[in-house]
Amino acid sequence: MYGGGISIGDADNRKKAFMRKTAKKTLKKTLVISLLTAAMLVCESCGKANGALDKEAVSRSKDDHADYHVIDDEAIALAGQTGTSTDAANAAVAAASLVNSQRQAAGLAALVWNDGLTQAAQVRAQECSTSFSHTRPDGNDWWTVNSDIMYGENLAEYYNSADAVVAAWLASPTHKANIMNGGYASTGIAIFQNGNDWYWAQEFGY
Repeated sequence: MYGGGISIGDADNRKKAFMRKTAKKTLKKTLVISLLTAAMLVCESCGKANGALDKEAVSRSKDDHADYHVIDDEAIALAGQTGTSTDAANAAVAAASLVNSQRQAAGLAALVWNDGLTQAAQVRAQECSTSFSHTRPDGNDWWTVNSDIMYGENLAEYYNSADAVVAAWLASPTHKANIMNGGYASTGIAIFQNGNDWYWAQEFGY
């Protein structure tokens, strides 16, 4: 017995109990840290957690700037040199298909895929990775990539699937107005990838 009335056996039992309790706390802390680390890695692999749209979509009529013609050949050429993953390329085509499904369900004609608008969309998607706006980084309006064919524009960032981005566009009145504009006959969609982040541009033409 110790002077305080506790036997050696009791002291050993208390010591063992304390050690077991400490070990459990350490294990729990390790598990929490591991789970948080795993969650962070998942988030990093998926890009941003939530997508975002530009504040409002934009459009212009055939008569707007009718006497002004500009084609930014340099920007188009540079954007064309930027590689796009197969997943992103497929997502752009899938988004166009979803857009047409919505139009046809409303009795509107499907939009025809236009290579010129797709080139313009490539430029705009890449520009949006540095300045997410309908104003280009050089201060010019969005349609100055090719003024002869660009009459509407939808933008989005951080969406990593066609379903998600089209759903977001349809939930926004101004973006939906572009998609459901019966006057438009053609479209082009492109995605610029910056790491795990995707920047989308959809262009519309008559």
